[in-house]
Amino acid sequence: MKYRYTKYSPEDLDEVDLEDLLSRLSDMLLGSGFEDPYDIPLEESGQSMQALHDAILEALLSGALSDDMLERLLGKDWQTAADAEERIDELVDRIVKKLQQQGYITPSPDLSAEQARREGAGGDGEPGAVRFEITDKSLDFLGYRALRDLMGSIGKSSLGRHDTREVATGIEASGASKPYEFGDTMNLDAAGTVLNAVKRGTLDVDYQDLMVAQGEYQSSCATVLMLDCSHSMILYGEDRFTPAKRVALALANLVRLQYPGDALKCVLFHDSAEEIPLSQLARVRVGPYYTNTREGLRLARRILERQQKDMRQIVMITDGKPSALTRPDGRIYRNAFGLDPFIVSETFAEVAACRRAGIMINTFMLARDHDLIAFVRKVAQICHGKAYFTTPRTLGRYVLMDYMDNKTRTIH
Repeated sequence: MKYRYTKYSPEDLDEVDLEDLLSRLSDMLLGSGFEDPYDIPLEESGQSMQALHDAILEALLSGALSDDMLERLLGKDWQTAADAEERIDELVDRIVKKLQQQGYITPSPDLSAEQARREGAGGDGEPGAVRFEITDKSLDFLGYRALRDLMGSIGKSSLGRHDTREVATGIEASGASKPYEFGDTMNLDAAGTVLNAVKRGTLDVDYQDLMVAQGEYQSSCATVLMLDCSHSMILYGEDRFTPAKRVALALANLVRLQYPGDALKCVLFHDSAEEIPLSQLARVRVGPYYTNTREGLRLARRILERQQKDMRQIVMITDGKPSALTRPDGRIYRNAFGLDPFIVSETFAEVAACRRAGIMINTFMLARDHDLIAFVRKVAQICHGKAYFTTPRTLGRYVLMDYMDNKTRTIH
């Protein structure tokens, strides 16, 4: 096979920072239905390509590209040219193709025509809107960027594993050595061992001379992140679910990069509850749902009971009172008016079941209602967990700080 070498000529889009552009588009890519709170969730796979086009256009015109770069890409006279709109639309289309080529987005299959044909509508069917989906590469980047931003606000840049107050013979020595006892890890302190033998007047090391280094006991942790996707999470003039998505992505990156021995699962709770892979989190939208807290806790408990970890915990992010319950026959009982005593008592019973299973529940409440505060504090009291009353802006900082603060917890 013959190779032909030519001089490298960079593409004119090589100067466009796609990662910076993705950061500017994160609100749109992780949108939760706040723009249309009455939209039906998950009706179609992916998001509109037109919405992506409009979001990129807005980002370009609001500083994503410098004036000099815009002039190089569109021509020096582009702002006064008669075809200025066509030029910038063509640039946006090229950026969209570049995002596809780099693996940040992928087109969604358009199944509307095939569905119409199978339903007997005849013809080719009316083509649906062109849609796209963000890829795992985009999710990894958005999660890493969210983690970096959150850790920057906390003021920490280097994270270790979960430290506890228990001292054991581990891998990393951090305390004075001690005489070896049966069952200790053979993390041998060579100098101390030889010194003991010398003190006895010999260089023959005996069992009684053995010294082992002590280290901080570092635990592994299994976590289920419970996200409330009921309708209230996007009502009242505030999007509370999109920040929760960012926290989930940041936490996933924290676990993957800094705590590889930990396990993280995600559970959505609404009228019912379901486990979703983190790769599907970006597509999740809130809907006209109630809040079935007990079902979410029950599913989280079942997931954690299968995990063989030192610590098992539930991180619950919610803004509403429990307002739904799954009956034994599978029917959903709903009551949105006040704190229903039946729903609350059954929810507390599930909290107690988590406590008996050795599972801690840490609740992050995005509301300030007096009854909700009392409910959350009762949950924390039952399971010996913690309750945080926070806002969407400070949610991520509190969640990550709580996750890393396991060093203050004694493991038995």
